[in-house]
Amino acid sequence: MIAANDMMHAALAIALLSLVIGQILSMVRLVIGPTPGDRILALDTMVINALGLVIVLGIHQGVRVYFEVALLIAMLGFVSTVALARFILRGDIIE
Repeated sequence: MIAANDMMHAALAIALLSLVIGQILSMVRLVIGPTPGDRILALDTMVINALGLVIVLGIHQGVRVYFEVALLIAMLGFVSTVALARFILRGDIIE
């Protein structure tokens, strides 16, 4: 019978692998574009993947600080995506 601890490690490894693959694919989309909208969405997806990586790392190590870091990454990622989209659409961020 498989122990719960082994199942947890396997699930975390699968989650980590899928997040890394998603991060790599987002980086490819960031490089090849072709439009600025595609690049903005790729950056936003990279923020979401980084957020997932931090959370999986926090679960694996059992450290609660990572969840606070994940909250900060989420807030900064949202603000930076909105700022970049406004800059590309209008040419300025703050009117």
